[in-house]
Amino acid sequence: MFQRSLGPQSRRPTHSRPTNHRAPGFRPSTGSGSDSVSDRLSRDPALARLEAALFLAQEPIPLRKLVNVAGLKDSAEARRLIDRLRDLHDADGTAFRVNEIAGGYQLFTRPMFQPWLVRANRVGTDPKLTPALLETLAVVAHRQPIMRADVEGIRGVGCGEMLTQLMERGLVKIVGRHESLGRPILFGTTKRFLQVFGLNSLEDLKRDKSLE
Repeated sequence: MFQRSLGPQSRRPTHSRPTNHRAPGFRPSTGSGSDSVSDRLSRDPALARLEAALFLAQEPIPLRKLVNVAGLKDSAEARRLIDRLRDLHDADGTAFRVNEIAGGYQLFTRPMFQPWLVRANRVGTDPKLTPALLETLAVVAHRQPIMRADVEGIRGVGCGEMLTQLMERGLVKIVGRHESLGRPILFGTTKRFLQVFGLNSLEDLKRDKSLE
């Protein structure tokens, strides 16, 4: 359903780097014309700092924060470097890509590697959403802000327990109260919801097949 980004737990401790470790952008010359390739794939200090910040991030980094963390001039430079990094990842055939998600940027693995990463990361992964939970979440996502009564009216069953479980998982939250009698609670989705489903904003919902 989504590709999990690699966080700090996947990093090798700095005291146990392999003997062939190279600093970002360092590529030994082979004397056979590889210097031009090395130049195209090299990272200048600013780009290397940005890539390192994205690698460490456990959640999407907003552009303004990325500017501060990587010591960049402004948002325009950050966007330019992100585009450059995407081109480098494509040219280098790396397993990673930079995604714009949940209002920020984060380093993700490419979809083709998902089957292997799922096997390697079974412990500690988020519990799979049951069909009932996914259906309830879909209603909230597409109709938010929405009252519990309206969710139950659409699904045709009681949804109190489903909404509670979705809130416990950080996918749904209380976003306000309706102006009708009794001022019932209104539910909506969270930033974590965007992260889990690989969405940059709620506008991307119409392109997410798993929540149709």
